[in-house]
Amino acid sequence: MGSLIFTFLVIWGLCVGLWWVITKFVRTSDIGKIKNRLVGNVTAKKKEKNQREGPALIQFEDKYKDKIAMRLLLKFQLKDRLQTLLEQAGLRWTVIKFAHTSLALFLLGYGAAWVMLPANLTIMALGAGLILGCAPLMHVIRQKNSRLRKFEEQFPESLEFVARSMRAGHAFSVSLEMLHREFQEPLSGEFRRTFEEHNLGLPLEVALEKLAKRVPSLDVHFFVSAVMLQKRTGGNLAEILDKLATIIRERFKLRGRIRAISAHGKMTATALTSIPAGVAVLLFYANPDYVRFFINDETGNIMAGSALALQVIGYLVMKKIVSIEV
Repeated sequence: MGSLIFTFLVIWGLCVGLWWVITKFVRTSDIGKIKNRLVGNVTAKKKEKNQREGPALIQFEDKYKDKIAMRLLLKFQLKDRLQTLLEQAGLRWTVIKFAHTSLALFLLGYGAAWVMLPANLTIMALGAGLILGCAPLMHVIRQKNSRLRKFEEQFPESLEFVARSMRAGHAFSVSLEMLHREFQEPLSGEFRRTFEEHNLGLPLEVALEKLAKRVPSLDVHFFVSAVMLQKRTGGNLAEILDKLATIIRERFKLRGRIRAISAHGKMTATALTSIPAGVAVLLFYANPDYVRFFINDETGNIMAGSALALQVIGYLVMKKIVSIEV
């Protein structure tokens, strides 16, 4: 069964790769030439500059490229979710590229494990393929969390900057544009995109709502709600932003204290989860026959799988206990 699945996946991967090569090198380039003349070619220096400035305002994705993968993503309602996740991570990837990379890594992990593992353990090749196939998703999530932390660190100071600039006589939209020149990524890129969207005709409320969608932070939602409420009811927006910046800084202080207090609990959870794995490795070298029971015997496989599942559940429960939202 495992060999049949592996053969099918290999044939399917080869067909997709062959189709991609043929469409890339055989397709006529008349439409591409017209498009390049209208849009303009991007030089290497401009590409490097765009990468420093953050995500582009308008991103195009060829809907005629790889229709099969696009249809699958649309069928399972994954395209919009993946596109939002990539924007939140600040990566200049397309959804199709992300899907192809995940699929290629899955095939690589499955094939390598299927060749290296014994015949009675080929079922584990599927798990190896899933782990390696999820690597791009883990990378995107890690980039998203890192980018969000950097944004939140810069956000209180940016609110005070907007308040000072408004007191100096600048309009709110002009203050957003000034953030792009005074701050670094990722904050400068996000506010540059918000300003350009508003400058190109998008209502300010809609541009701010899109900002809150791209940056899934509670502080940003507070900021957007405060600005929209002030536009409807009136009031001193500069004073509101100053108070909001003070509240955000206090939340940072409280979050730091909670992290310091819960650090012991996180270390305990990691130690309790690592002990069984360490004991299993030691037993494998000290008494291999005892450990082979969990590998060769069907009952041993069930016991090992149950123990592993309980370990994962226990770790998640302990992590949830020490994770306190502020």
